Amino acid sequence: MANIPIGTRGEFTLLVTSDVAIDFLGLDGPRVLSTPQMIGRMEMTCRNAVLPLLDPGYDTVGTQVNVAHLAAAPIGMTVTFTAEVTAVIDRRVQFRVEARDEKEKIGEGTHERAIINVAKFATRLAQKKQ
Repeated sequence: MANIPIGTRGEFTLLVTSDVAIDFLGLDGPRVLSTPQMIGRMEMTCRNAVLPLLDPGYDTVGTQVNVAHLAAAPIGMTVTFTAEVTAVIDRRVQFRVEARDEKEKIGEGTHERAIINVAKFATRLAQKKQ
């Protein structure tokens, strides 16, 4: 299914724009990277780190997120997301994740993804919808 070495790393950078910023404090108020956007980018960084190591027809889906949003990243700053594989147990891949803007660490935690056969996953979902 996959040979994913402990220590496999991934990285992604994102410019904070109004598309990924909060707006509930008003459009003229403080606009910073939202927590859901930060977590989503952490998940995708993990996925993309291991995707090239999977057999064709396989992918990963998130199963657990334990993340703290430590500081705000304002519009205009660049955030770098990093992910590192810390454990692989059967189909479960565990990661340490981190997000840093140009000044400081803004998020950290752990994330777990399950390796799936995409065709089997799609079949199970179709059956569930019936």
